[in-house]
Amino acid sequence: MSKVFDALSHPIRREVLELLKGGGMTAGDIADHFPVSKPTMSGHFAKLKEAGLIHGENRRGSVVYTLNMSTLEEALHTFMGRMGLGRAEGEARPGTKPQGETQ
Repeated sequence: MSKVFDALSHPIRREVLELLKGGGMTAGDIADHFPVSKPTMSGHFAKLKEAGLIHGENRRGSVVYTLNMSTLEEALHTFMGRMGLGRAEGEARPGTKPQGETQ
């Protein structure tokens, strides 16, 4: 989970994920959206891949990146669970009475 949050800590990497919500894109097309060098973008892609947030596939000499939402969803679900958030409706928080139960 820490790799996911480390990858999400940079605004360019978060914006790459936003771009990929619309579907797969080549590395070059993604890089064209940012005012940084291609080697810098390669580093960002590597960080996102290492965290499992994107997949890269070589297609005819270009790398096409796609979003891997399951990794992000899993990390957020785990984080929310650790924070005590995301309980099912009606489920009591520790130390409280379930809904509808009186003293």
